[in-house]
Amino acid sequence: MRILMVSDVYFPRVNGVSTSIETFRKTLAGQGVEVRLVVPRYGDEPDELGIIRVAGRPVQGDPEDRLVGWRAMHRTVLEAAQDCDLIHIQTPFIAQYAGLKAARTLGLPVVATYHTLFEEYLQHYAPFLPSGWLKGQARALSRRQCNALDAVIVPSTAMQQRLNSYGVTVPLHVLPTGIPLAQFAGGNGQAFRYQHGILSTRPLALFVGRVAHEKNIGFLLEALIHARQLRPDVLLVVAGEGPAMDDLKAQVKNLGLRDSVQFIGYLDRKQALPDCYAAANAFVFASRTETQGLVLLEAMAAGLPVIALSEMGTTDILSPGRGAISPPAEVKAFGETLGNFLNQPSAWHHLRQEAPVYAQEWSDVAMAARLACLYREQAGLKIASERPLTAAA
Repeated sequence: MRILMVSDVYFPRVNGVSTSIETFRKTLAGQGVEVRLVVPRYGDEPDELGIIRVAGRPVQGDPEDRLVGWRAMHRTVLEAAQDCDLIHIQTPFIAQYAGLKAARTLGLPVVATYHTLFEEYLQHYAPFLPSGWLKGQARALSRRQCNALDAVIVPSTAMQQRLNSYGVTVPLHVLPTGIPLAQFAGGNGQAFRYQHGILSTRPLALFVGRVAHEKNIGFLLEALIHARQLRPDVLLVVAGEGPAMDDLKAQVKNLGLRDSVQFIGYLDRKQALPDCYAAANAFVFASRTETQGLVLLEAMAAGLPVIALSEMGTTDILSPGRGAISPPAEVKAFGETLGNFLNQPSAWHHLRQEAPVYAQEWSDVAMAARLACLYREQAGLKIASERPLTAAA
């Protein structure tokens, strides 16, 4: 079976969508599914088998992203889909319309994964517009886009409920992105601390992700003030880059946290990121807009306890309470939870033991098997719907 995935974003642009695509692309091969990608070209990326790049230009205000040409994307997707069995759309921008048009032209089933909660996202990038109006527009657009498809994949129960509330009527399938467990085990935390000048005895709280306003990193900075009252030497390491970097650095300065926060940029996922997880004492996360929260599972796979708000997509991961603590959504309570955790490591040792065991339930292989079944189901439904009816004997 051959699937065409279409996306407006992919590596080297680092985010959850890129990670999800790459994880499924690799593991679906073991399920007898070949994946072909049509994605933007960011610079001089080398040609890679199965990946077709479409030239794009930097997006104003967010130079990490690329905007591909409308006609070029439509033409490339149509050509790439000629010998495919299904089209899987990964982003709701130009890829959505190119993938849908190609599917309808060729008579192929088409599904999409709803990765991003746009109604809580847009207000950070268009603050000059009324937030209520923006949310209404985001809901209406999502409803129209989803209902034009044959099925929609959502990474969490919360997202399924949210899309139902929008009025989405096509089938919604809850199917999270899995994690490559072995990739995050066995990192060299000591080497990471040495490289970044962090004392081996200093307690380290870690955030990994895009440095964007919707990630609510400012909440973590405010919580750090309360954590420092209990553990003055705590260090918050922020691994990632993004459009909120300047604002957050200014906030660090204003809060008097320059000795307690270290921004280290993007990390290579093969070695530097596992080393970073291994170096930390706790993983902290406060986003309220996640559709899944993949980094929580990465941290757990590395044996790192998680302290995170249970909001939207993270609730599916955090609700069992295995390998994680979910403080109230208030900066003082969050900070005190972190400080108490760092001061009493033996009392929370069970979380470090539980985390990697729990992460195994979210393996990439298990999730790829579920996705392959869904692909075959959708392809079968399409064939059945086109089969001519025969008169009863």
